[in-house]
Amino acid sequence: MTTASSAAQSAATRAEDLAAEITELSAYLYAATYRLLVLIHEFDKNLCWEYLGMASCAHWLNFKCGIGMHAAREKVRVANALAELPTMSARFKRGELSYSKVRAMTRIANEENEDYLLGIAKYGTAHHVERLVSLYRGCKRQQDNENANKAHRKRELQCHYDTDGCLVIHGRIPAAQGALIMKALERAMEHNDQPKPYNQKVPAGTPEEPFYAQCADALAELAEIYLASDKTPGSTADRYQVVVHVSPDTLMDAPPEMDDEGISHIEDGPHVPAGTARRIACDCSIIKLTEDNNGEPLSVGRKTRTIPPAINRALRARDKGCRFPGCTHTQFIDGHHIQHWADGGETSLDNLVQLCRRHHRLVHEGGFGCERLSNGKLVFRDRQGDILADYSELPHISHSDNPVAWLDVQMPNLNIDANTCVSETTAGERMDWHLAVGHIFAEDNPKQPRV
Repeated sequence: MTTASSAAQSAATRAEDLAAEITELSAYLYAATYRLLVLIHEFDKNLCWEYLGMASCAHWLNFKCGIGMHAAREKVRVANALAELPTMSARFKRGELSYSKVRAMTRIANEENEDYLLGIAKYGTAHHVERLVSLYRGCKRQQDNENANKAHRKRELQCHYDTDGCLVIHGRIPAAQGALIMKALERAMEHNDQPKPYNQKVPAGTPEEPFYAQCADALAELAEIYLASDKTPGSTADRYQVVVHVSPDTLMDAPPEMDDEGISHIEDGPHVPAGTARRIACDCSIIKLTEDNNGEPLSVGRKTRTIPPAINRALRARDKGCRFPGCTHTQFIDGHHIQHWADGGETSLDNLVQLCRRHHRLVHEGGFGCERLSNGKLVFRDRQGDILADYSELPHISHSDNPVAWLDVQMPNLNIDANTCVSETTAGERMDWHLAVGHIFAEDNPKQPRV
């Protein structure tokens, strides 16, 4: 055997060894990813992130685990979708499916088409799965055009204040207008790094409040953007202000039981709690109105800003967004008085901090705290009074020269080898995309005859 042929054989052997090691490790990583998603699902379902003051589960993953926001949102979506797909979960748990395949399939998978999609994943590559899902979703969007005129005739929007003071909105919006509204909401939530799985199937038992509450916040922010736009003539700006009547005693640091005494209210609207009034008064325009004992106005003072424009510019330049640990919001930010101005706090940079709307509400009404220590450091406290860390640090993992051995200890009895995650595809075989998409429609509608 010549030296050249010996070297070639040695290189081929090394290539085969490397390929086997890569595929085996990949299968272990897929199994570990499944375990990660199970934990994420439990963490999100039980709203653990909310107890920690985070805006969403994705924000917590971004802050504590170093995962980018887009990837974090996808992991939360896939984790919640897998809870409804037991067969797919079982194969993912054994390391037989890649995360790329699972991520694509969970966009359209349900109990009717799950087995068919798993068959495609078994014999096809990740490209085959992603391409099939993309084609199916495109065909799905083109259906139901015959209902467009009927939906247009039934369009409506109704609004009223409920007995608890909340504005209740109920309506029916045609698809085209609805898509415009959803796109605007999506853009508003995207600017605030909020999750946006509008078409996600919510797993049974999963609380819906966090996501829909964020939708409500996005709608309020859209209204604020419109009212602040240049399309609104400056001379009529006062027509669009939200006016809250507040007594001086309400703004003082009163006990919680004062919240129900009805001493602050929206103009021509319901009562708002004292904590809400204090939050609004942190960064707004103030007009002093003196009334007699019968509620008749005696004098009206000049409108002033609680935070002057010059200080507000300096505050934006210093904080550059919400300062709450783990928050990434840079838009729709309020200036918060660490010691409220009604309690004698100064309107100065040392007594101000930028907070997003969510965390501003948590500090005033959600039981969280914000203070500046004697050494000048800004700290936030949770509902138990414990200081929140202002940085994330991953736990130290002991070094191992053989990660497969470590994973095998963590996930025993999976019998993973170099062929576990390899697709059983035939080299050179092409997929009939029309037939494949048609089969998914047939699985979704089992009562219809197959063609």
